[in-house]
Amino acid sequence: MKKNRRHFLQKISSLTGAIALSPIISNAQIPFEKTIEDKAHLSAEECAVDDEFWYQVRQQYTISSNIINLNSGGVSPQPKVVQDAVVRYNQLSNEIPSYYMWRVLDQGKEPLRKKLAELAGCSTEEIAINRNTSEALETIIFGLPLEAGDEVVLTEQDYPNMLHAWRQRAKRDGIVLKFISLKFPTEDQNDIVQQYVNAFTDKTKVAHVTHMINWVGQILPARAIADEAHKRGIEVIVDAAHSFAHIDFKISDLDCDYLGTSLHKWLCAPFGTGMLYIKKEKIKKIYPLFGAQEKLVNNIRKFESLGTRSIGAEQAIGQAIDFHNMIGIERKQKRLQYIKNYWAKEVSKLENITLLTSLDPKNACAIAAFSIKGKKPEKLSGLFFKKYKIHVVPIRIGNVFGVRVSPNVFTIKSELDQFIEAVKEIAKT
Repeated sequence: MKKNRRHFLQKISSLTGAIALSPIISNAQIPFEKTIEDKAHLSAEECAVDDEFWYQVRQQYTISSNIINLNSGGVSPQPKVVQDAVVRYNQLSNEIPSYYMWRVLDQGKEPLRKKLAELAGCSTEEIAINRNTSEALETIIFGLPLEAGDEVVLTEQDYPNMLHAWRQRAKRDGIVLKFISLKFPTEDQNDIVQQYVNAFTDKTKVAHVTHMINWVGQILPARAIADEAHKRGIEVIVDAAHSFAHIDFKISDLDCDYLGTSLHKWLCAPFGTGMLYIKKEKIKKIYPLFGAQEKLVNNIRKFESLGTRSIGAEQAIGQAIDFHNMIGIERKQKRLQYIKNYWAKEVSKLENITLLTSLDPKNACAIAAFSIKGKKPEKLSGLFFKKYKIHVVPIRIGNVFGVRVSPNVFTIKSELDQFIEAVKEIAKT
């Protein structure tokens, strides 16, 4: 325990030093660092239930104190230090845009790539910085050299933008889409793997795997699916929009060929920031969405030829990574699983309630969904906001009908208590 605490304090000390050099530190950051130091002796499990610690985390955000936000699954708010970074970088850019954006701030791109690669657990030569998961994955979907008759295995519960892209590719090039349909909650991960395997044929070229299903939070066994796919010479694309910076993993753990994620979700980075991963030896064969110089053909940077973009938002990803690392992914995951189960266990006891998400930590984390018998998802989510000022979202996709709830590190238990009471009142009617 002493060794772990010493390592933790050394990590925080290095982060503190880095932040101290920045002109954009907020005054709120200093006492927060002290809070983290004071709690360094706690295990991740102990910290997960320490409301004092997470109340201090909440103070680092500027979230509404009058509306309960239980929709981090859509997009997460940024901590104040990240917001301040965006403002500072934008103000600097506006003094002489072409000079400060392209000759000064853009010099931070390679150091930022290094930080992202360290966080993701891969080489800097495999990471491209872009705007969101859709852009990242559609780069792969439209850039793969597939031919008529080639098969792609995916699920009916994958994210709509990805399904639209694959259907467009099928219409345009004659590839064949083979859908499997998952049922939720699913406790048997081997069954999920087997459904993919059963869909594979000698014509299958790609397996599209959503690491965490955004509708209900189900975690898919991406590595096991990848292993089965690779045995058959099938490439694997992972949609990590909701798993990255949410659950504890490295890209190398998944052994996928391609991966895309949005950094404005669980990393709490600026809006419109994302990341693309391509295994080094695969880069050359993938066409970029936007034309790039021929000399970049084997370079991950060919996927960053987007034209003018928000340099301020891009550079502030660094502050989001610092904030994320200060909390620590293990602590974060344990807390998110704890607060999800806190409300979900209570709600699942009620009559007329069907929980659509597993309570097992290996199968889900912060995101969960439920339905109330006789209540349409849209009217139900509207009622939560109109009567209780609780922000949740309706889910109606394939075989999934209900309301999605996705708290975050800034969510405190008193808010969840209010939510539980609201569900009890609605379920009685």
